[in-house]
Amino acid sequence: MTSLNHYPMWRNDGIFDEIFVERIRQHAKFGEQNHPNGTGHSNQIAQAEIARARCDAYFSMGIGAWDLILLEEVWEALAESDPEKLRTELVQVAAVAVAWIEAIDRKRGE
Repeated sequence: MTSLNHYPMWRNDGIFDEIFVERIRQHAKFGEQNHPNGTGHSNQIAQAEIARARCDAYFSMGIGAWDLILLEEVWEALAESDPEKLRTELVQVAAVAVAWIEAIDRKRGE
């Protein structure tokens, strides 16, 4: 695991608190949820490949954006059938979402 000491800009500015509050809200509304993963289907694998290629192409043209990154990570998660690899991919989805929130907050001057 990478040490956060190398990241002087690291401040969550309450983002994880907001996420925690949202999880509390979800739990209050829906209770404990235990659904099947529903991942690893051939169409999801194909969509992951498309999303990866699109993200790479747009960034190589200098027009990449957060939506492409997040969708690539989401499709990579949806394409994964192995639960451990799926978990790793979902952590990446969450990290990209947090990075995007941080970028929005920086633009707002927070």
